[in-house]
Amino acid sequence: MSSDNLILEHLRAIRGTVERLSDDILVIKQRLGSLEHQYATISTRLDRLDERVLRMERSLDLVET
Repeated sequence: MSSDNLILEHLRAIRGTVERLSDDILVIKQRLGSLEHQYATISTRLDRLDERVLRMERSLDLVET
């Protein structure tokens, strides 16, 4: 095998690896975006629950207003 063919073979292997990594990164970005959305939703719900508990505590005179 000539050195040119060997170089081309390695470059093709590198290209394939880079394409697979690119695909993997795309999937990771999509999953991370989904996790960020879920976290934001949970955070918002927890904030609302905290506000509700505080209102209940105030109405029951469990905390100072």
